[in-house]
Amino acid sequence: MVRPTKVSNSIRATREAAGMTQADLARRLGVTRQTLIAIEQGKYSPTLELAFQISRVFDVGLDDLFQYPED
Repeated sequence: MVRPTKVSNSIRATREAAGMTQADLARRLGVTRQTLIAIEQGKYSPTLELAFQISRVFDVGLDDLFQYPED
């Protein structure tokens, strides 16, 4: 069983606000749509490199897209 990550994100909301589909973003990042779905749903954490790539697509900081609980 895959354990969800503690990292949450606002990629879906940011992507939708930009008028971009999952397929569009996945293509720009060079990943599969399934990978992007898993990241958006919090089932998978992206590598640091991919996280930076995602933030650059939307021209926002990492902290604007990804959150980690402080406890």
